[in-house]
Amino acid sequence: MAMTPEVLFCGVALDFAIGDPRWLPHPVAGIGRLALAAEKLWRAVKIPARLSGSLAWLTVVVAVCVLVFTSVALLPAPWIQIYWIFTFLAMRSLNSHAATVIAHLRAGDLSAARASVAMIVGRDTADLDEPEITRAVFETVAENLNDGVIAPLFWLAVGGPVGMAAYKATNTLDSMFGHRDERYRQFGWASARMDDFANMIPARVTAALVWVVALFLPGLNARNSIQATLRDARKQPGPNSGYPEAAVAGALGVQFGGVNFYSGVHSQKEFLGDALQPLRWQLYDSLRNVVYSTAALFVLLLGGIAAWA
Repeated sequence: MAMTPEVLFCGVALDFAIGDPRWLPHPVAGIGRLALAAEKLWRAVKIPARLSGSLAWLTVVVAVCVLVFTSVALLPAPWIQIYWIFTFLAMRSLNSHAATVIAHLRAGDLSAARASVAMIVGRDTADLDEPEITRAVFETVAENLNDGVIAPLFWLAVGGPVGMAAYKATNTLDSMFGHRDERYRQFGWASARMDDFANMIPARVTAALVWVVALFLPGLNARNSIQATLRDARKQPGPNSGYPEAAVAGALGVQFGGVNFYSGVHSQKEFLGDALQPLRWQLYDSLRNVVYSTAALFVLLLGGIAAWA
């Protein structure tokens, strides 16, 4: 069944309305459990770590795609398509988690803010002060505007719910295995490389969408967003994350980047954007407007393409 605008809009509307309710089992959690099982299975095989990691990636992605394909073929349409779109998007949950941290900052409760931000970032958070907590929130929301919203929708448009599932599986595997430590440097190679490939186009689409919404939303700077993206996006170690981050930083007129610690190890993140104003948690409403407006613009574009096709 081809994706119709109605199916797309219903799935997105459900995510916007209720996000990820705790009472509903989430497929990404299932992907995570499957990934751990695949890691255990393929590490037990005495083959090079890069090959075993590649087979683990293949096992998980194929299993998830087969499950989604079978469900779409056998279960009532269009409800199963709407379900997968709803569960594979993370627009509402992205805002909810970030807004919780901002609420703690607003209340002056740094301890609670550190605990909350630790739920959404990989860096060490125990010693972060208010500006660094704020930076962590803004950077992860900007990056996940692509990973949690635009990229899943892009692959939905390319391959339907199965394409969306393949992306979510790949992105989840990258978050679990795509580390540069001793345990995963070789085993996680395939997961990291495939995630790079899967985000190559969506990350740049995300940046372009941010440029457009910055033209119309008050308080944003489209010209600065474009300049920051073209100048700074390639400064990040990965080929993709710098695009949405630089675009958002430029639109807000703030600067991302600085020193992070990961398991106690110092990491210097390149600066993205220009500090035309301080990066303050009070700017979160503007960031949320960017997220929702960018998502809405892309959904309208995809809906129009689906209707025309």
